[in-house]
Amino acid sequence: MFSNSRYSMASSSNGGARSSRGLPGPAGASQEGSLSLSQKFIQITLVVTAYWTVSISMVFINKYLLSSPDLKLDAPLFVTFYQCSVTVLLCLLLSVLSRVAPSLVSFPILRFDYKITREVLPLSVVFVGMITFNNLCLKNVGVAFYTVGRSLTTVFNVILSYTILKQTTSIKAIVCCTIIISGFILGVDQEGNSGVLSYMGVIYGILASLCVSLNAIFTKKVLPSVDNNLWKLMFYNNVNAVVLFLPLLLLNGEIIVIRDFDKLYTFHFWMMMSVSGVFGFMIGFITGLQIKVTSPLTHNISGTAKACAQTIMAVMYFREYKTSLWWLSNALVLGGSGGYTHVRRTEMQRQHDENVKARAAEDAKPLRSPNSVV
Repeated sequence: MFSNSRYSMASSSNGGARSSRGLPGPAGASQEGSLSLSQKFIQITLVVTAYWTVSISMVFINKYLLSSPDLKLDAPLFVTFYQCSVTVLLCLLLSVLSRVAPSLVSFPILRFDYKITREVLPLSVVFVGMITFNNLCLKNVGVAFYTVGRSLTTVFNVILSYTILKQTTSIKAIVCCTIIISGFILGVDQEGNSGVLSYMGVIYGILASLCVSLNAIFTKKVLPSVDNNLWKLMFYNNVNAVVLFLPLLLLNGEIIVIRDFDKLYTFHFWMMMSVSGVFGFMIGFITGLQIKVTSPLTHNISGTAKACAQTIMAVMYFREYKTSLWWLSNALVLGGSGGYTHVRRTEMQRQHDENVKARAAEDAKPLRSPNSVV
C-alpha cells in the first residue's frame, strides 16, 4: 500500500491541493468558520497528530507484514490485494450508513456502473503498479531508508509535466530537483557502504515514484468520470485493483504461498492484515482532512516533517547505526522536497495575482457603444 499518502492522488508531489468533497462526517465549512482561534488550534493539532499517527503506523505495520522474521510471509501482492479489498468493503459500509443515518455520516451513494469502471481502468492499472512497487520497495529496504528510496516522485512530476502536459519548470524548481537527486544518490551510496542495500528495493522505489507521478496525472483525467468525487474514485479504483490482482497472484505463485502459510488461520495474522487495510483507508480520509483544516502547503510541510520523524523513529526502533553522510542524504531529500513545494507555491501565487490584476484591468476598461464612431 502506498504509505505516507496512499491517496495523495490529486497532488503534484507528496501532497497537494486535494478536494475535500465527499469527506465523511458532519463537519462542514460553515462550522469551521464559527470556530474560535483556540478551537481551530486544537482541531488542527488533533488532525495533524492523527495524520502522523496513521501514516507512520501504516508504514511499520506494512513492514511487519511484508518482511517480518516472525511471519516469514513472502506474499507482497496478497497483502496489497487484501488491503484493497478492505477499502472496497469500508466504502460500501459507509455508503450504506450514509443512507441509514445521513445526519451522522456523509458519504456518496455508491451504485456500481460498468461504464465508470472502464473509464477508471487506465488509472487503476497505474494505481496497482504504484501500491505494488511501494510495498515491494518497503519489503526490500529498511523503514529508515524508505523515504530516500521513494524520493524521486517530485523529479518525475517535473519530467512528466514537461513530456506529457508540455508544462515548463522554473530554474529554481529544477535546482530543488537536483538537490533531491543528489540526496537520493548519496543515500544509495551510504546504504551500500553499510552493507544493507537492496538494489531491487532501489529499483522498486524508483518505479513506485514514477507510478505516483503518473497516478496524479491520470487522476486529473479520470475525476470527471466520477463527478470529481475522490471517494467514488477510491471505490472504483480499488474494485478494479482487486480484480487486477487476481491474475497477478496466480502468476506470482502467491496463492500456493498463502495456502501453505503456517499462520494463515491465526487471529493475530488477520488482525494485523485488517488493521493495515483500515489504516490504508484512513490515510486517504485524514490526508484530505489535513488539507481541509490547514492548506496544501502546510500539508506538504507536515508530510516532510513526518518523514523526518519516521526516519528517526526507524533508526531508533531497529537500533541502526547511520553515518553523518547518510543523514545528510536524508536532509538533502527532505530539504529539496520542501524547497520545491515552496517554489511551486510561490509561482502559483504569483500567477494567480497576475491573473487577478489582468481581469481587474479588463473590467476597468470603459464599455464602448456599438454605434460609436471612431
